[in-house]
Amino acid sequence: MGRFLGFGFTLTLLFCMAQGKVLHYDFVVKETPINMLCETNRSVLTVNGLFPGPEIRAHKGDTIYVNVTNIGPYGVTIHWHGVRQIRYPWSDGPENITQCPIPTNSSFLQKVILTEEEGTLWWHAHSDWTRATVHGPIIILPINDTNYPYKFDEQHTIVIAEWYARDTKAIIDEALATGGDPDLSVAYTINGQPGDSYPCSNGSAYNITVVQGKTYLFRIIHSGMNEEMFFGIAKHNLTVVGMDGAYLKPLKTNYLMITPGQTMDVLVTANQAPGRYYMVFSPFVDTNAPSNDNVTRAIFQYNGNYNHSETPLLPELPGFTNKSDAGNFTIQLRSLNSEEHPSKVPTKITRNITIAVSVNQQPCPANTTCTGPQGAMHSASLNNISFWAPSISILQAYYNNLQGVYNKTFPDTPPFVFDYTGNVSALGEAANVSTEVLMINYNEEVEIRFQGTNFGAAENHPMHLHGYSFYVVGMGDGNFSDSYVSQYNTVNPPYVNTVGLPKNGWTAIRFKADNPGVWFMHCHLERHASWGMDTVIVVGDGAKKHQKVLPPPKDMPPCSVS
Repeated sequence: MGRFLGFGFTLTLLFCMAQGKVLHYDFVVKETPINMLCETNRSVLTVNGLFPGPEIRAHKGDTIYVNVTNIGPYGVTIHWHGVRQIRYPWSDGPENITQCPIPTNSSFLQKVILTEEEGTLWWHAHSDWTRATVHGPIIILPINDTNYPYKFDEQHTIVIAEWYARDTKAIIDEALATGGDPDLSVAYTINGQPGDSYPCSNGSAYNITVVQGKTYLFRIIHSGMNEEMFFGIAKHNLTVVGMDGAYLKPLKTNYLMITPGQTMDVLVTANQAPGRYYMVFSPFVDTNAPSNDNVTRAIFQYNGNYNHSETPLLPELPGFTNKSDAGNFTIQLRSLNSEEHPSKVPTKITRNITIAVSVNQQPCPANTTCTGPQGAMHSASLNNISFWAPSISILQAYYNNLQGVYNKTFPDTPPFVFDYTGNVSALGEAANVSTEVLMINYNEEVEIRFQGTNFGAAENHPMHLHGYSFYVVGMGDGNFSDSYVSQYNTVNPPYVNTVGLPKNGWTAIRFKADNPGVWFMHCHLERHASWGMDTVIVVGDGAKKHQKVLPPPKDMPPCSVS
């Protein structure tokens, strides 16, 4: 797929100079018949006819060109989740943030610039709800293929997804028009298979055959839309060694808690009696909002002689509503912080930002029937601003200094202080609907404190930032207090691009604003993002040439066509 050009290119983060290959991939976005459950004659949007989509495999420091051709029924964009895209937001992908959709019967050559990333990431559509079926892995290998900080014998990629009974674009279009809840998914899938617990799915469970005594690297990707997950394998322990394209200090556990958007690299040693064991994804639900309480199962089976007809054993996973076990898993994660992979946590904070994260309601428009709570419309907000995407790209407007597209007034703090996680019944739940961006100067050392609130159906929010990974220095329940700063982990906090904000709790992250451009920040629960739980961070150019946003490519999708 790739050819060696032997050119040097400057990396602006951890490296002075690196040699990398240039790789080429072709993606064709099209409708494809997929037989799932009891459905017949159903087509969904895919890349290259695959669900999940094709794997991108590269080495640290490579540059990847992906020619995305859209022959689907409507415009679409592709995002390279967790790739920092240093100085090159033009290929980042979120619709009307860094580009307009790729129109039907046209192409866009996207440049994916790998720098510090190493491990497992993923790509997905970033327009409407098309990422439900338009997604796939990005596997980033060490530079010389041998210097993993851990040992394993074989590796497997595991993609968890949600399956819907009808077209996901129609689902979210209808929900936004009426203000009601969007349809729930009807199943979860593992590598495109719903497992053997669903109707019409007998024999369809994904399975992995293992050899006793060998150790396996599982690259787990949560591409699901709206539900967080527990994961485990019956009778087998897990060792988490990586997350979101960065290494972790090995964490031994018997279950994972993984949110939409996150990836985890996990070691599993086949050290049990030969037999068949279920691998199970089970939802974590800490809200009274509607949810899909199904599970999905795959099979971890040994080779050799034993009764292969016996029912596999099930793992013991935390219950659906076990908030304690979900939080206890997350707070144990630590960066590897080795000589080869050091932690570089910002400690001289020059910009401190607090963002209240809320599920809201908006009044029903006049002469309209709405199906949200009490006849209102579902909404969501950051600092009481419900994001409204413009009809052209914010990046295009920023780069070309176009006026009237967005306001530079996203606040550094909530508009007023209240008991965020207490009784909020006396407060209005409507937010301001507008297009506000958060302006940050180049090279500032930034701390963002996400504060969950008790508005609406409060729950855990997986917050994702484009263009950056960040250090999670603190997390807790209740309202944040400045006294918690002394308890931060600034030695080896996890370095991730997506973090769960606990229900009615807080999370503090830090990063250095060394990547100029326009970068989306949003909840990775798709219904919340669709309701406005988003904002845009604009990091200004630095003074030097290598600190400025690079020019756009000539084939950017036009903003006059949807």
